[in-house]
Amino acid sequence: MRPIWKERPSFGYQSVKAVVLGGFALVIVVPIMVVISTSLASDQDIIDAGGYVLWPSHPTVKAYQTLFSGGLMGRAILVSVFVTVVGTAIALAVTIALAYATSRPVLFGRPVLLMVLFTLLFAPGIIPMFLVVKQLGLIDSLWSLILPGALGAFNFVVLRTFFMNVPAELLESARIDGASDITILRRVVMPLSKAVIAVVGLFYAVGFWNAFFNALLYLNDTSKWPVQVILRTYVLQGKSLSADQLGVEPLPQPQSLQMAVVVVALVPIALVYPFLQRHFTKGVITGAVKG
Repeated sequence: MRPIWKERPSFGYQSVKAVVLGGFALVIVVPIMVVISTSLASDQDIIDAGGYVLWPSHPTVKAYQTLFSGGLMGRAILVSVFVTVVGTAIALAVTIALAYATSRPVLFGRPVLLMVLFTLLFAPGIIPMFLVVKQLGLIDSLWSLILPGALGAFNFVVLRTFFMNVPAELLESARIDGASDITILRRVVMPLSKAVIAVVGLFYAVGFWNAFFNALLYLNDTSKWPVQVILRTYVLQGKSLSADQLGVEPLPQPQSLQMAVVVVALVPIALVYPFLQRHFTKGVITGAVKG
């Protein structure tokens, strides 16, 4: 007899699975459709629907034209892109270097590892972080959104575990050929670690793109606000920017404007994720499991 996992599933089991998966798909797809449809709906569509629209009868891009007409959203996108790109590059460089250094049998590796793991268990707190950023002169600077998150303890542990699994014979052969530690890291370790580095880079990029609390704490100049702070102002606090700030009048319906901000905030990550999806499962499993 064949094992149970090789048997063909029954029709009833397949039907139940299709219904369950279809229900989960609807739970995910319908809210996304509502967000996109409401952002494209006309004022009359929103009034007729009493708020949010599932399918607009008279689609329009007025909400998006309003967002980008005054320059506020354009500046916010540039700020978010700068913080995400530069922050991810710096965070990857710091994490890769520290993970490789502590994965090698050196004297200072264990104390540094314990220090990083300590931050994973005990967060510094808002007030100490604010005081440190203020003493460094980073208040009202975009670097205050980058440097405090330049090293993530979880990402460090994932990379270090993966680096420890790289065959020692490869490293020793490279060292016999006269390669330095930097050369070994750049030409041997990193090419073997593309999957896990891509996953950690995605983690960092999503974190930098979605971060808004640091901007609320450290940025007093509204022209330096990233997209997520504007999204929070629109959606969570129930406030809308004035027509003078957006440069148009009259403004479209607040629901349409709010959903347009949500779409603008989600699109960049949604476009990047498919290119890294094939590395996601492989990188996480390989970097988190030893042996």
